[in-house]
Amino acid sequence: MTDEMILPKGTLVLVTGATGFTGAVLTRKLCERGARVRAIARASSKRDGLEGLPIEWIEGNVYDPATVERAVAGVEIIFHVAAAYREAGITDETYRKVHVESTQLLAQAALKNPGFKRFVHVSTVGVHGHIENPPANEEYPFSPGDVYQQTKLEAELWIRDFAPKHGLPFTVIRPAAIYGPGDKRLLKIFKMAAWPLIPVLGSARGQLYHLIHVDDLTEIFILAAVHPQAAGEVFIGGDPEALALADILQIISSEYGRKARIVRIPVWPFFWAAAVCEAVCRPFGWAPPIYRRRVAFFTKDRSFNTSKLTSRLGYRYGRTTGEGLRATARWYREQGWV
Repeated sequence: MTDEMILPKGTLVLVTGATGFTGAVLTRKLCERGARVRAIARASSKRDGLEGLPIEWIEGNVYDPATVERAVAGVEIIFHVAAAYREAGITDETYRKVHVESTQLLAQAALKNPGFKRFVHVSTVGVHGHIENPPANEEYPFSPGDVYQQTKLEAELWIRDFAPKHGLPFTVIRPAAIYGPGDKRLLKIFKMAAWPLIPVLGSARGQLYHLIHVDDLTEIFILAAVHPQAAGEVFIGGDPEALALADILQIISSEYGRKARIVRIPVWPFFWAAAVCEAVCRPFGWAPPIYRRRVAFFTKDRSFNTSKLTSRLGYRYGRTTGEGLRATARWYREQGWV
């Protein structure tokens, strides 16, 4: 790797979403590599694992103009990782503020910095929706399926239109499903893999799922921030290949010393039940015990061609999907989470 593809020590960077799972891993790496790190976080945000690090905290919301102005002043690189995830009580307007308005404020503020080098915008492969003809590359049609994906797409399209017009250097990364030690969003899969019988909705066809280990993803972010060939480009951030959900469960089960016994269940009754649960729970701000997107997880293909990362940026993965799944399964077991 040449010097121009290494983040220079002393670079002033801003991380949004630094207290989240992916953002925290990225922030720790940036501190370890000698960057001067500034981060936006709400006063109520937990900063577990970031204690004692030389981080300049800017307290406030990522969509607050005054907070953004303070945070962006003088920075050379922005890693816009912040996201509003699907939780009970989050309004459509909150999704738009966190995804779209924050992107607009950060980009407009970055234009005021003469030495600004790169805006790394984190989108999601969810903007593509179900992949009818896998694997999909970066040019595959968009088909967002919920407000999270819709506002992520709106933010991505906005920055891709705004940045070239105003000379703002940028790169977009669309991560696949992120996993690794400490993650709780995919923990349910690891717990399922420890069951004697594993119910899986839908037929044996399809159900390809694309993963990316958080260590690889954050390395991709950092590489995208400095690599000359990343400027103005979009990259799907995923492992070289997708796996069938059944194969993922088998790999994890084997790490627990089990052989996964998968039981296929018809999916349509669960879609109906999920729709009813969402309708009943939403007015009260309750988290539904089952919801349509969780059911759709078992029915949709999410397989991508990630070769652009290697052909354009020369990225080398730190682990195979199997190695990452087994290591994460061991970590969960050691922590008593499974």
